[in-house]
Amino acid sequence: MANVLFCPVTFNLAETTRMIQVARALDPRHHPVFMGYEDDFVSLITDAGFEYRACTPSWSKAERAQAIAFDQGRAIRTPFTTELVSARVEVERGLIRELDAPVVVTGSNLTSYISARAEGVPLFYPVPFALTLAQVEQTRHMEFVRGSGRLARAADRVATSVFRWVYTRAPLAPRAFSKVAKANGVPPLKTVASLLTADRNLLTEMAWELDGFRIPDGFERVGPIFAHVDAPLPPIVEELAAASAPLVYLALGSSATRALALEAARALGTLPVTVVAPIRHYLEPGDVVPPNVHVTDLLPAHRLGGLVDAAVLHGGQGTVQTACATGVPFVGMGLQPEQTWHVRACERRGNAIAVSPKHVSKPEFIDAVQRVLTEPAFRIAAAEVREAYALEDGAAVTARLIEAEIGRR
Repeated sequence: MANVLFCPVTFNLAETTRMIQVARALDPRHHPVFMGYEDDFVSLITDAGFEYRACTPSWSKAERAQAIAFDQGRAIRTPFTTELVSARVEVERGLIRELDAPVVVTGSNLTSYISARAEGVPLFYPVPFALTLAQVEQTRHMEFVRGSGRLARAADRVATSVFRWVYTRAPLAPRAFSKVAKANGVPPLKTVASLLTADRNLLTEMAWELDGFRIPDGFERVGPIFAHVDAPLPPIVEELAAASAPLVYLALGSSATRALALEAARALGTLPVTVVAPIRHYLEPGDVVPPNVHVTDLLPAHRLGGLVDAAVLHGGQGTVQTACATGVPFVGMGLQPEQTWHVRACERRGNAIAVSPKHVSKPEFIDAVQRVLTEPAFRIAAAEVREAYALEDGAAVTARLIEAEIGRR
């Protein structure tokens, strides 16, 4: 029996649920232990029956927003001070030693990349392919500039080249990481890519999403991993599904904004549909949505297959994969390059339409929703994708890799 330490960013919904799925897939002889600094989605961990260690120092709401903006490439400033990074590394190293953990499983908890290495413990990272070092180094078009014309494609290629240099070569990692890494006997982390490249990078993708890419050493495909929230569907969902109007699922994960949630809800309110929207965590007292939009808390979205007719998603891999696995065609609004990549991959597959979040209040968005609801090709493609997903289990593959490493150690 071994203690396996999981270090998700616990205010990131997809990351937290991805690790819960891996922990569930481990051999029962092993003991998963989760740690984190913020409490946003900790209840999902404890409700799943796993031990959780609340750690400090944690961030304020404003600092979390700043960290998300840095992660999405929208800001250069970060809340990663030398004091915070040093304190978190000390906490994590102590926990690794206390648990005698033979492996650490992380996400975008950046201090794990120092603490695990300082303790000589292999670091496993179940991760979407988009924005990994492997993807950025090989991608000619990140679609920073949208459009299919020659000028737009040329501009996007230039933008992608600049981004590639910034991401993989420019010494733009917060200085705290190099300083604290050196103090802990670890090679300094100087580039953004180095902050997010683990010892074992486990790509949570379908095989077709990696077509044309070379998978370098340290990277391997495991397959999709998405949330299976252990909760019943609220009665309102089945009531809405039984009504005559089409039912649309509006899900924006944990990286959207209150403004986008309200804008999307109001746009869907103009259509002859009903909407189930787990966006309550974005709204404030006094916010009003149209009467056909039913706001809920987080839902077990993996149980929505056959109940909803289409979805509107922010493009995070977790929500996209859930739609794919349940055969639901969707409109995706990538909020950053990783999310745009997920949506575009599905658009090429035929089960989705990509729309810029800037167009949510415009006819383009409404037209896209109507198309995925009414054009049979989208539902046919979604059914084919669902059949392919039924043959995949990324959580189980990841668990077997972790267990093999435990066996070697």
